[in-house]
Amino acid sequence: MPRAARSRRPPAALLTVAAALLALLTACLLHPAPAAAHDATSTAYAEVKGAGGRVEATLDLEYDLLMKSAWLYAEAYDAQGRAEQLRQLRRNAGAVTEYVTGRFAVTHADATCAARPAGDADVHTRGTRPFAVLTLVYDCPGGADGPYTVSSALFPDAESFVHSTRTIVHYDLDGERGSQVLTAGAPTLETGGHHEPHQIAEFFLLGTEHLLFGLDHVLFLLSLLIGARGLRDILLTATAFTAAHSVTFLLAATGVVDVPGAVVEPVIAASIAVVAVADVVFRDRAGAGRWRLPTVFLFGLVHGLGFAGALGIDARWSWELLLSLLSFNVGVEAVQLGIIAVVFPLLVLVRRTPAHRWALPATTVSIVVVSLYWLWDRVAAVAA
Repeated sequence: MPRAARSRRPPAALLTVAAALLALLTACLLHPAPAAAHDATSTAYAEVKGAGGRVEATLDLEYDLLMKSAWLYAEAYDAQGRAEQLRQLRRNAGAVTEYVTGRFAVTHADATCAARPAGDADVHTRGTRPFAVLTLVYDCPGGADGPYTVSSALFPDAESFVHSTRTIVHYDLDGERGSQVLTAGAPTLETGGHHEPHQIAEFFLLGTEHLLFGLDHVLFLLSLLIGARGLRDILLTATAFTAAHSVTFLLAATGVVDVPGAVVEPVIAASIAVVAVADVVFRDRAGAGRWRLPTVFLFGLVHGLGFAGALGIDARWSWELLLSLLSFNVGVEAVQLGIIAVVFPLLVLVRRTPAHRWALPATTVSIVVVSLYWLWDRVAAVAA
């Protein structure tokens, strides 16, 4: 075969990259980003505080999942609108309380604390999903000194509705504060001792998982990489994105800023489409670089709000809280740097071959299609 003919054939490695990108985009369409539809997994949130013989736990649980797990009828778990969901929670309070108290337990000095509901349940929105807010009071016998344990077996794999449920617990018990992620493999936290290394590792892992499996954030980063002109450009862009989302993440997670997820999640989807379209329309125009940093910084602020919403912290300021937040953010940055380190060199190789004439535009168009689908889906979920 003539050398010229061989040079026009895309290298096998580039075809592999194109296939991998296509697989990623297909996965995005088949499994919408977290705010777009019910994932195959779930996160429960718990604020636990108390001293002596009285502990109060406030739980945030996905409404439809809670009602299904309590083995209620479709009338309950398919309820739409806050008013109807509140009515269903009041109507089925006994079944809901029985389910939750059977799977979320507190002990003090090895004695089981008796749980009872405190007030009516509420409903609010996280992202675009309704969450039931339940408050339980645990009466602990004796009031003796000793450690507290908090255990969660909410929404286990055996129920078959979701898998790999995590319960993020923020606690303030007898003056000891901290955060811990409870899973099926490690379902219990115990006060006393030094938990900082474990806390750092858990929230670092939570941050890595959120970015790695948060396909909307991955596609936004991929759009930035496709539009970058060189290493300096990508370093400046990545720095702007990191600085922006770190600021709003910390502000939102500590309660300084509060923007509804119903606003944040559609804007995140729109940001992917805007950056991807700009890659196609403006990349080769004079002065095109001037729009990138301000736009990336602006959208980075919104993505930071999304990160905070996923972590679900609603606790007052403490050094223990800051440790969790920083560990989570470092995990996000570690995956972001890993994606850049792998994808950007491959994109440089693609641009040096004739394949870039079809591979990069095709990828960009696919990203736009996916992000617009997410935008439509999230707006529809908010309007429902």
